[in-house]
This record gives sequence, structure tokens and C-alpha cells, in this order.
Amino acid sequence: MLLLRRCSLLVRFTGVSSTVLSKCRFYCRNVGNKLRICEVLASEEIGRNIKIQGWVRSVRSQKDVLFLHVNDGSSLQSLQVVASPSLDDRHLTYGSAVEISGNLIKSPHKKQSVELQADNIRVVGPCDPVVFPFKIKERHPLEYIRQFPHLRCRTNSFGSLLRIRSEATAAIQSFFKENGFVQIQTPVITSNDCEGAGELFQVEPATREKQQADEKSHFFSVPAFLTVSGQLHLEVMAGAFSNVYTFGPTFRAENSQSRRHLAEFYMVEAEISFTESLEDLMKVMENLFKTSTECVLAQCSEDIDLFHKYVSPGHKDRLNRMLQNEFKVISYTEAIDVLKQSSQTFNFKPEWGCDLQTEHEKYLVQHCGNIPLFVINYPYDLKPFYARDNEDGPQHTAAAVDLLVPGVGELCGGTLREERLHLLQSRLDR
Repeated sequence: MLLLRRCSLLVRFTGVSSTVLSKCRFYCRNVGNKLRICEVLASEEIGRNIKIQGWVRSVRSQKDVLFLHVNDGSSLQSLQVVASPSLDDRHLTYGSAVEISGNLIKSPHKKQSVELQADNIRVVGPCDPVVFPFKIKERHPLEYIRQFPHLRCRTNSFGSLLRIRSEATAAIQSFFKENGFVQIQTPVITSNDCEGAGELFQVEPATREKQQADEKSHFFSVPAFLTVSGQLHLEVMAGAFSNVYTFGPTFRAENSQSRRHLAEFYMVEAEISFTESLEDLMKVMENLFKTSTECVLAQCSEDIDLFHKYVSPGHKDRLNRMLQNEFKVISYTEAIDVLKQSSQTFNFKPEWGCDLQTEHEKYLVQHCGNIPLFVINYPYDLKPFYARDNEDGPQHTAAAVDLLVPGVGELCGGTLREERLHLLQSRLDR
């Protein structure tokens, strides 16, 4: 359906050496004056001769002028191109890939300060609009778009989502770098179960013949799985680096159709050495949330506005409220008291010693004014063996914290590690 010239570059890193392999399907043309659409829209250099490359979003041919809207994925907004009808081409259709050169001129259009006066249009990848699944000026439902995973990134909704995700990823990485954290690439294939954090996907060669299920039959000599968490590897690294983190794919073999339980997702995990209070953990969580969110709002304002308008109306004000206020803190015991005093009927009855369900978490955030909320000091028996014992009474708790946010519930959590060997040993001996 769509033919386009591409270049690809593959870089492999092994230890301290690197092998760079490059392959080029076609020789690249000299595009020294090439600009991305987002750069053109922000440019004030009227009269500059430029070149753009992208995909046609609309074509309107009139007697005296040809109008195009071209987008290259760098922004939600497309660039209007004005050309002579003599530059029209039968392959110049919606969805086709084009390369256009011309002069940047001031646009009379209110929503766009500049437009491109084309002097040359070249179709580098034709597209048949009859068989192309997306149509001009038609808002397709997400259920329809998902049927075309190879083309859905060409739609506004998925394009905006991917730009936001890219910016959020960069913001998270930048936060940790600026705060002195060392990034650790934890293994994707591992023999660790990480305290039973989730159901595991086992890894075996697809071509291996069936053998008896003993240790010698395994490819790695031991059972191997896709990682459910990089925590155990980070804990080792925390013995040499005071601040470490990992940000990578995580896999859970949970057969669920909900958004909260995915088979594959990306997860941020961090370990901080030489800390003795939950306040240190909460400070990192709050700063990470606010810094990354502010960065996304600043860099992807148009994309965010699209979702605020069509997907989550009213969410923008709620988001600003979260950024402008200090996060609140309550204990688990206080949270249970709030839930018990509520007139709302819950599917799961709140009792001290039971884990908080999503309905409980959302209510607590709403009760606290739709401000992100830290819940601290959970029952000792609810947390892993390594959670630090608060040695309190009469209700026995551990130094653990969860961050609850409006509309979601739990966003992230953490614990202080038990450093007293005799307490660790006594719990393991149970």
C-alpha cells in the first residue's frame, strides 16, 4: 500500500565494545535545508527556502491553486502547503508520502502563522485512498483504529499518545540523571521470581524438541523467565551505588482484559541507600511525579489539549490542582477509619489488616480533596519480609508507603528495608 525509501541503523553494545552495523536500502538524498514540521510552524524566517518530508493529510485542488496539509509526526498540527495546480500529481493523494521544497511565507490563516509556498512536489510513496483504511475528516472510533496496528500511529489520537509517552520517558530519565541516580539495565531474562510479584512467562527455545522436564533439559540449565521486576538486581547494585534505578519492560502472565493488569508494561524501579525515613522516599516520589508531569505539559501542550477535549474533559484542572498542592499524608490506620466512617457502600468491606482495594484508594483520594495522597505504615503481615518493622503496638506495622492519585488509585509504592539481621532471620525462619 505504501512504498517509502528508508535508512536503518543498528547499534549493538556488548560489554565495553560496540559494533555498529548500518544498512541503507537507498542512498539518502542531500536534505541540508530540511526541517521538521514542528520546526517550520515555530519558525519566523519568512522567505527562507526549506524542504519538508511527510504524509499528506488532505488535498484540495482548485482552479488556480492547490492546497495540501502535510504532517511528519513531529507535531499534532499539520503544515499548509500552497502550490500551483501544475504541480498536481495523480499520486498526490491522502496518505501518500511526499517531499516538498519551497519558500516559507506568512499565512493569512488565523490558526497558523506560516505556510509553505511550494515550487517542487515529489511523491516518494504513493497511497491508494480507496484501500487506505482511514478517510479524510472522519473521526474513527478507537475500536476501528486498533484493527490496523501498522497504521494507527498515523491518527491524531495515537500520534499524540506516542509523543506524550516519548516525552514522559525522557522526563523520567532526566529526573533521575539530574538527581544523581545511576541507571542499571537489569536482565529481561532471569531465573528470579522476585518474591512472587506475579505469574511468570517461562522462556524456552521455540525449536527445541520436547524433553523430560529436568534441570539438564533447560536452555540455561535452570528454569528461566521474563522478568516481573528488576528489584533484586537493583538491591545488589545499591551496595555499590547510593542511588540506582531501572526503567524497562516487565512481564506478568495475568490473563486479564483490564487496563490495570497488562501482560507487558514499562516500570520504573529505584533503590536509595543510606536512608532512614519514609519522608526520603516520599520526597523522591512527589518530585518525580511533579517534574515529569510539568515537563510533559510544557513540551506536549497541543497533544495534552487533544485528550483533555475529547478523552478526559475536566482532567486539566484536576491535574493543575495536583501540581500546585503539597501531597497529603495519612497512615493506613487513619485510612481504614475514614473508610469505615464513610456512608459509601464498598464491594470489599474495609477492615484493619486487609489490603486496600482500588475502590478504597479512589475514595480516599476523593475524600482528601482530589490531591495525591501518601498512605504510610501498613500492617506488618501485608508487606514483604524485608520491609522494616516499626516495632509499634498494639497494631503491628511496617515502614511502607503507597502513593494514591485521583482517577487511578495506587501509582507507586515503596518500603524501608530491614537492616537488622536478627529480625530478618527471625522472619525467614517462620
